[in-house]
Amino acid sequence: MNATTLIAGYDHSTRASGQFDTHSALKFITCGSVDDGKSTLIGRLLVDSRSVLQDQLANVSKSGEADLAQFTDGLSAEREQGITIDVAYRYFATPARKFIIGDAPGHVQYTRNMVTAASSAHAAVVLVDATKLKWEVDGLVELLPQTRRHSLLVNLLRVPSIVFAVNKLDALGDNATAAFDKIREALLAFAEHADIAVTAIIPVSALKGDNVVTASDGWCGYHGPSLLTLLEQLPVTAAETNVPFAFPVQWVEKFPGSSDTSQSRRIFWGRVATGTVQPGDTVSILPSGQTAKVAQVLNHARVAKNVGAGHGAGLVLDREVDVSRGDWILASNDAPSHFETTREIQATVAWMDDEPLVSGRVYWALHGHRWIKAKVKRIVHSLDINTLAEHDATQIEPNAIGHIELALQEPIAALPYAQSRVLGALILVDTASHKTSGALLLR
Repeated sequence: MNATTLIAGYDHSTRASGQFDTHSALKFITCGSVDDGKSTLIGRLLVDSRSVLQDQLANVSKSGEADLAQFTDGLSAEREQGITIDVAYRYFATPARKFIIGDAPGHVQYTRNMVTAASSAHAAVVLVDATKLKWEVDGLVELLPQTRRHSLLVNLLRVPSIVFAVNKLDALGDNATAAFDKIREALLAFAEHADIAVTAIIPVSALKGDNVVTASDGWCGYHGPSLLTLLEQLPVTAAETNVPFAFPVQWVEKFPGSSDTSQSRRIFWGRVATGTVQPGDTVSILPSGQTAKVAQVLNHARVAKNVGAGHGAGLVLDREVDVSRGDWILASNDAPSHFETTREIQATVAWMDDEPLVSGRVYWALHGHRWIKAKVKRIVHSLDINTLAEHDATQIEPNAIGHIELALQEPIAALPYAQSRVLGALILVDTASHKTSGALLLR
């Protein structure tokens, strides 16, 4: 495949119809293995797009040269060790678009941080360090385990656009073009095997700036857009308005001194997860099963207005119903509800605890703002990130990916993650240490 071709996993007719947005702020992450140049790439984006003030530039400069990685490596431990530990967010804008960048750590130990950043991202830039790969060998180049792991995770998390940036090619001199061709071939073969829709593969030099903000036409045989130009054109996935209305209650507010008995005297605040809501809609409450009608819909400014997925809202019902933080307010077609509730779920898990996941363990599961006890019924299989083969397993190792079955203490209104990133996602939390142990994607 020619390097100038953008390999898109999108239906362009669908994008043209408005389902995809290329004007709103783009939230993207940089990920990949340790020392692949993620923080340096972000620093280069900020400096070359003139999004850094002179005093900020002076603070990270040594001997006249800027240490670009220090724009995002803000923790003292990160500066001392030269690695990224936590996700650092930076904001910048070009005349064409606004951006929110998440610099995700590359170390295996901090995979949980990377998953957190990827779960809400619109795009992922996966860095590949050309100097670490044995590109001179015959056959396919062997990619680093973290390159494969992070690519699989962002694909599982339904990040819409995945861009591979092959970095540090400037260090290879006259061999840069040959190295890029071999690495691109390996990336395409891996992506095809893993069913990953690759948006683009771009040769870059985060240190020197080639193809980051300004395109270096013909460098490494590449004639496509620079990374920033590509990011300006990537779509933001539309809110899930095509799914029935679902609303996780985050906060309950009582009307101060209200004597109006024609409607409930409480406002239920939260963010609309899916669908849209307007006065007169019939809704059901989970877990109580009670039904009511929506009397008022308030936006974030407390103005009466219909609100859709992705936006904060306050709901007032037509009668007093027992609703607490953690409950769900769902679209109801009288009876039954649009949503099927279940206590038995199958899920893909990205395991992030230091101890393996084994059958029989009980965890707290968080769905929206609702906490439920969950018991691991069975480990179905574990995924080998090198061969992508699924094999039988009795446990899921730290930072591994697998398929499990869970039994919940109470039913939830769930949809497959492929249909809804909100309703199809849960996290598991250790009941003793309260550490986030795993991310679940419902199948």
